[in-house]
Amino acid sequence: MTAKVRKRRRFQIQGIVHGVGFRPFVFNLAHRWKLGGWVLNDSFGVVIEAEGSADALDGFEEALRTRPPVLAQIVSLEVQEIPPRQETRFHIRESTRQARKFTLISPDISVCDDCRQELFDPADRRFRYPFINCTNCGPRYSIIRDIPYDRPNTTMASFPMCEDCRREYEDPHNRRFHAQPNACPRCGPRVWLVDARRQRVPGDPIEETIARLKEGHIVAIKGLGGFHLAVDATNQAAVERLRRRKHRYEKPLALMSDSLQKIAAFAHLNDAEREILTSPQRPICLLPKRHPNPIAPAVSPDNHYFGVMLPYTPLHYLLLREGDFLALVMTSGNISESPIIADNEAIFRQLGEVGDFFLLHDRDIYQRIDDSVVRLVDGRISYIRRARGFVPLPVMVKKELPSVLAVGGELKNTICLNKGRFFFLSQHLGDLKNLETLEFFEQSIVHLQKILEIHPRAIAHDLHPDYLSTRWAQEQSLELIGIQHHHAHIAACMAEKGLTGEVIGFSFDGTGYGPDGTVWGGEVLIASEMDYRRVAYFDRVALPGGDRAVYEPWRMAVAYSCESGLPLEAPRYFPDVRAEEARLVEIALERNLNAPLTSSCGRLFDAVAALVGLRHRVGYEGQAAMQLEASIRPEHRRDNRFYPFALREQTGGWVLDWRPLFAALFRDLKAGVDPGEVSWRFHFGLVKILLTLAHTIREQFRLQRVVLSGGCFQNKILTETLSRHLREAGFEVYYHTAVPPNDGGIALGQAYIASQRIKQGYQGHEISGRIS
Repeated sequence: MTAKVRKRRRFQIQGIVHGVGFRPFVFNLAHRWKLGGWVLNDSFGVVIEAEGSADALDGFEEALRTRPPVLAQIVSLEVQEIPPRQETRFHIRESTRQARKFTLISPDISVCDDCRQELFDPADRRFRYPFINCTNCGPRYSIIRDIPYDRPNTTMASFPMCEDCRREYEDPHNRRFHAQPNACPRCGPRVWLVDARRQRVPGDPIEETIARLKEGHIVAIKGLGGFHLAVDATNQAAVERLRRRKHRYEKPLALMSDSLQKIAAFAHLNDAEREILTSPQRPICLLPKRHPNPIAPAVSPDNHYFGVMLPYTPLHYLLLREGDFLALVMTSGNISESPIIADNEAIFRQLGEVGDFFLLHDRDIYQRIDDSVVRLVDGRISYIRRARGFVPLPVMVKKELPSVLAVGGELKNTICLNKGRFFFLSQHLGDLKNLETLEFFEQSIVHLQKILEIHPRAIAHDLHPDYLSTRWAQEQSLELIGIQHHHAHIAACMAEKGLTGEVIGFSFDGTGYGPDGTVWGGEVLIASEMDYRRVAYFDRVALPGGDRAVYEPWRMAVAYSCESGLPLEAPRYFPDVRAEEARLVEIALERNLNAPLTSSCGRLFDAVAALVGLRHRVGYEGQAAMQLEASIRPEHRRDNRFYPFALREQTGGWVLDWRPLFAALFRDLKAGVDPGEVSWRFHFGLVKILLTLAHTIREQFRLQRVVLSGGCFQNKILTETLSRHLREAGFEVYYHTAVPPNDGGIALGQAYIASQRIKQGYQGHEISGRIS
């Protein structure tokens, strides 16, 4: 009988293959196909040499490609035939490290079903252990110091494994084989409860924390990527006290419940939202409120949505299940707009007067990371904040590009580094307006460059000269590439969707630096991955009081009304506005004092929200526009009436004139039309004029692709209605589904433009395409 010819193949696999059980998967797969050889982690990914019959090797390769571990993501799999070595046993080798290291790192993943079952099993040795994990779940990015992803390179290095954990760790058939955070009550991290004076509370820390929450206390809870501030979500007095102490008076607070059934008691959710909530990433998902509901009104005042998540750590499950809470408020442990706190000492320095009790643990968080926030738009996920569960997954483009560092904007700052085709957008860092956020910004740059070994050739930055990110870039020794804010928005979506060449870009937000000296924000661009032309914009209006107008929408209502020839008596429309305040705004408009011009679409939304009586002043950015959108009921959307805009042609393009809109809106206000109806007619009128403009641009420039980006496209009604009408008119429509449309995504656009310019030897400059 003739022996089968033995062959040997080398597999080089790149992707999310570290810390996801890939080596034990390969080990068991090789045994199933009776192959010899080995597998190891290196700084690029996973390397396999496998030897056996050709049929067995084919079956092995097919399984690698089509049935990898649940958390793995294979980006490339290269196969090479090599000489056989007559090896019949398969084994796992120690990890190796190359000088030019590069591998993709798994995000932090919520506790899996198997670990959760063990957590509540009295017979299991990890019963009620708050740090239970395996190769399929647990901390990853938040604990990694360097690569390869092995225990000595993580914050678990200080916890030597006991004999039982070591046995699991070394057994390829065990679910915890090479699970780097593997631990148990004997050898792993511990949790304890202290009061505001740092005195330990005697007793079981989980039970004592539950008792304090039920008594109405505020507890700072150290989790996976930082601290949460927690209270019982049904306790109105506790929620109000938390808001006062945190100085967060109106912005909605996140909720955590331990089951979909409990969530359904206070919020509506569909199948797609259930899938998002139960995904391994466990983001906060915006869900419509049920009315009535048992959640304290102070959790999400004047808002139609709750932000809700399921537990993602064993500690969360223990608190919620054993405490039988309907929901806990779990808001980020920080001072508003500063980075989340992750250190046991820092929590007392910064929030020692906010929390009553502090549930601490001794597993260090190396890279703090906040909860991700998403909502469904047009049936697809739309990011509001991209962080835990998704970072550091890259956005992949089609071609290899030179490495750059992009430093983002000011609000919702993120940074982006690319290596070849892979663009790594950092987690949400915060508003870059204070020293704490600047330090986090700098630390994140150093950390990503280190673990990805990226040496950028240039730094891409916003054109605004006063942004801290721009100033930081100017202090570095690398080549600088300035990128216009709204071009970066469009390019971010182009990178996400793999687009090159010219597109029609609707780039709408609150504020962006305009090369013509005005504040941009309602821009229609013909944009490519390297350059842009401004072909249309919303007619300019004064911004009375500058930045104060962002937080006092009544000022914008006065400005638009005056410019439309429809002056109003502010105190009559806005009872909380004093006559002297209104007069100062009128003087500012008359004399052009501290009233820069803006084309902002966001400010237009603010003005309409103020005029219909929804919001005269706001507690956080975008609040007025959110309430304007939320005022629209389903029956309103069946109305075909809309407020008109005018499209005025000028040299080089068009101006979107809002004056006819305000004339019609004032008529409806005098007639007592419902605010929600007014809001819908405004939204629908905006869609109609943008559709007309898209047709006009297509006829003149033969462009078919439309890209929607900028913070205004967090608006579900605007995005869904506009994209539907554009598609029905034959346009190809693209909007964000992988990074936020707000300023949390512009670093990706900056990096994409800058790397393309370097590759193409671009010698041009940012052009304003100014329409005079």
